[in-house]
Amino acid sequence: MRKLQAGLLLGALLFVGAAPVAQAQSTATPAKIQAATQRVDANFIRNNAKRTLDWPSYGLDYAETRFSKLEQINTGNVKQLGLAWTYNLESTRGVEATPLVVDGIMYVTASWSVVHAVDTRTGQRIWTYDPKVDKSKGYKGCCDVVNRGVALYQGKVFVAAYDGRLIALDAASGKVAWEKNTIEGQKGSYTITGAPRVFKGKVIIGNGGAEYGVRGYVTAYDANTGDQKWRWFVVPGDPSKPFEDASMAKAAKTWDPSGKYWEAGGGGTAWDSITFDPELNLMYVGTGNGSPWAHKARSPKGGDNLYLGSLVALNPDTGKYVWHYQETPGDNWDYTSTQPMILADLKIDGKARKVILHAPKNGFFFVIDRTNGKFISAKNFTAVNWATGYDKNGRPIEVAAARENTKPGDSIPGPFGAHNWHPMSYSPQTGLAYLPSQNVPLNLMDDKDWKFDENKPGRPHAALGWNTGMFANVEPPKSKPSGRLIAWDPVAQKEAWGVEHVSPWNGGTLTTAGNLVFQGTADGRMVAYNAKTGDKLWETPTGTGVVAAPMTYLVDGKQYVSVAVGWGGVYGLAQRATDRQGPGTVYTFVIGGTAKAPEFVQYKLDKLVQGVKYDPAKVEAGTYLYVSNCVFCHGVPGVDRGGNIPNLGYMDASYIENLDKFVLAGPAMSRGMPDFTGKLSAGDIDAIKAFIQGTADAVRPK
Repeated sequence: MRKLQAGLLLGALLFVGAAPVAQAQSTATPAKIQAATQRVDANFIRNNAKRTLDWPSYGLDYAETRFSKLEQINTGNVKQLGLAWTYNLESTRGVEATPLVVDGIMYVTASWSVVHAVDTRTGQRIWTYDPKVDKSKGYKGCCDVVNRGVALYQGKVFVAAYDGRLIALDAASGKVAWEKNTIEGQKGSYTITGAPRVFKGKVIIGNGGAEYGVRGYVTAYDANTGDQKWRWFVVPGDPSKPFEDASMAKAAKTWDPSGKYWEAGGGGTAWDSITFDPELNLMYVGTGNGSPWAHKARSPKGGDNLYLGSLVALNPDTGKYVWHYQETPGDNWDYTSTQPMILADLKIDGKARKVILHAPKNGFFFVIDRTNGKFISAKNFTAVNWATGYDKNGRPIEVAAARENTKPGDSIPGPFGAHNWHPMSYSPQTGLAYLPSQNVPLNLMDDKDWKFDENKPGRPHAALGWNTGMFANVEPPKSKPSGRLIAWDPVAQKEAWGVEHVSPWNGGTLTTAGNLVFQGTADGRMVAYNAKTGDKLWETPTGTGVVAAPMTYLVDGKQYVSVAVGWGGVYGLAQRATDRQGPGTVYTFVIGGTAKAPEFVQYKLDKLVQGVKYDPAKVEAGTYLYVSNCVFCHGVPGVDRGGNIPNLGYMDASYIENLDKFVLAGPAMSRGMPDFTGKLSAGDIDAIKAFIQGTADAVRPK
């Protein structure tokens, strides 16, 4: 118990509303918008890839290279880049979206899945659509109430709402065309944060929720009507019932039924990356982690647990399984393979190969043949301590001790991932992939007494539905936090150049034919680098940290670069690297731009809370309750500084003294605070207050 308390006190890096602003109406007419967006289909996306004048889909093209062929902005003039306009997204939580732009009309999402249509010629609003997600249910997702963007197809904008709805909007008006509940009839706490994709007239979407005990799947809906066309499950269900298809029967052989894995769902949620090769008629899905995280808890006798931590090829017409490659067999560390993948054509050993480039959470950069799923190569792009490499058959050479979690030990990389959802990009000019890499210190230890949905104090976030089967930071982590931008050569499998950042959790990347790489940073900057050398050529402040990826497009003969800024995501809930905050904002840059940046304010960080009366004997009990209810959002009191959610160790004493009024159907429910009525007793709340004030008192002298 005391070890756990000490770890919380010393482990500084643990898991972890702006007022609306009136804006003038756009001059873009509905008829013009409808004409522009109605053109967007498969041919449009493929033709646009030849010149990349627009940015019509999440990763720019079907291959999701995020490589723009525009070169008006280049190494020679990027220093002249200035602000063209900003747009207020009116959000205070994380902004992870890559905007789409077609003929100067931008579609971008903010937190809580709110969609904004913006005229890029003026930076003025055209319309907004709020799906009105119940904010009291924000706790049902692990990693902030974010949304990574929309899909655009034949005059419709498709957004997947946080609460699991897939919604089709009229691109000109923002009015709802149809709406489907993608999680209806499923057990568990599902959410959606990813961007839909549209392939061959079908809207494709996965979901999240593996921490809560769900079974992952991918679904296709008719883009015109919303009718469900097919669904493919990632992991097998209850073996006493018929399997949905042959791929599930095959997968079931790799799970131990004695663990009753289906009760905790099994996991595998496909919450982000989906790409498409129209020539091969294959779509590729990155699958998620196990539920629970602990391998022994869900599959006691071992097994690879297909199709966790895998790249899976499906037929987009039918959803039928074609092949898979599993990057992390028997996942034991929350090593998802949902991170963005890129389709590229490379010459390897003198032979042209159609490949997938992938840098998932587990710290290895993979090159996989996308025609058949065969392993080509893998090399770690950062420090790892769970495997020493991959053998010729594509199996990891594991460090045996990495699975022996009977004692706390640093997991490197940890559950935040060596590379998370933040998009990487690939330039065929340089032959390099540009990815944000990181280490967020965290140690893990198996919870040998774990039972599904059993809420015991001390189990991470268990009171709100988490089922990891592990303890986190029982002892202070020994590894150091880091954040880097890496230019990686996928043929040589080595780093070409790298840039050190001051913090983990930096934004995704964009690369261009102007020999540039753009990236936003956790410490509140937008930066341009020479794509060949890594030399920094330009930077500008963004007020708050950037997590999303930039994009670029041409309007009326001018090239613009836009990025949606808003600090957040799972790390950004409780941690930050800036002292300023503001609403989510779209920044748009152009050569010679002279617009004024918006005003951002200093984070309000009061002195450590002092004077709350408490019984020191209740601190230990409060520690366990805090871990189960509070720590992933609020961080460790007085140790962390708070992210887009405040740290309770720096709140005014009156707030802590009246904690019951905030945690029991309190006013912050309208901003995403859970209601702990029926979950926390008056005695529990007193113990949590004792932990908060006791922790503040303990760290104050330091």
